[in-house]
Amino acid sequence: MAEFWYDADGVRLYAVEDGYGPVIVMLHGGGATHQASLPVIAPLSARYRIITPDLRGSGRSRCGNPITWDRLAEDIGALLDHVGAARAVVGGISMGTGAALRFARRFPERAAGLIMVSPVYRGEERGFTEYQAATFGSLVPIVARARDEGFEAFRPLYKGSPAMEAYFDAMIGSTDLASFVATNEFMASGAQPFVSDADLEAIAAPTLVVPGNDLMHPAEVAELYAARIPRSATVEVSDTADYISHNAEIAAAIGDFCERSAVW
Repeated sequence: MAEFWYDADGVRLYAVEDGYGPVIVMLHGGGATHQASLPVIAPLSARYRIITPDLRGSGRSRCGNPITWDRLAEDIGALLDHVGAARAVVGGISMGTGAALRFARRFPERAAGLIMVSPVYRGEERGFTEYQAATFGSLVPIVARARDEGFEAFRPLYKGSPAMEAYFDAMIGSTDLASFVATNEFMASGAQPFVSDADLEAIAAPTLVVPGNDLMHPAEVAELYAARIPRSATVEVSDTADYISHNAEIAAAIGDFCERSAVW
């Protein structure tokens, strides 16, 4: 596993890579880092060049500037330029699916395939579910308080369990506050990565959809993508608390998709 830095719009961004061959880029969700997306593609490094970046405003990719879907899509393009890849399979988990989807819409000629693991977004016309809207909306006052209270303003979000609070304490030791605020401000904005079902219907890249199984990642979003994206396939994975087995199933599905359906 090797780490590297690349420039996008004057900002220094971080990523790790492993393996050789066609490129697969996997994007993490909101509030996470590349370490969250690595397990679902790490097993594929024997056949592919796997790359997991820290998105702008996350992890080591420090940036307190406003974040947009277009900026995240352009960051992926800058990453591919840096590694010399004309095309790549680009995927994401949770919020990362939004960036991957926006990339496929902005740069269709560079998308060899699209991977949607636990997708969140239904588009501007459909909007968020009631639960999603309430969750994203709850970030608004927290982001406002963070300017005075710092990281402690976010602690209530991680009080669901001792493990989550321990994760928060460990995370803030290496996280830039301005970046963390920018990421949460972006999520609180409720911005969607596409407008309508027509945008999904216009996606040309072969697409793998792995449905989510909770209120933030409802199965109906995956069903929407499967119904509207022309060259899509859905793979169900076991609903288990065993994350190692769960991630291994997703990795196997991604490997099969890349071998059979990606257009390199």
